[in-house]
Amino acid sequence: MGLKWDQADEIAEVLAENHPGLNPLQVRFTDLRQWVIDLDEFDDEADASSEGKLEAIQMSWKELYDERDEDD
Repeated sequence: MGLKWDQADEIAEVLAENHPGLNPLQVRFTDLRQWVIDLDEFDDEADASSEGKLEAIQMSWKELYDERDEDD
């Protein structure tokens, strides 16, 4: 069973691994949406995305980004 849009934390972890050092607040929602859809682990309907779901993924990713930035 793959990742779904509602799994913001899990998706954020994969994105953080795939794009290390990238500030997620600099990513446009159109790009973020496509990156999620392109994940091998992703298994949901592309049209089921929404601005709220993308924002949740982005904020979760930002938390990971901030944590890693503090560790450096």
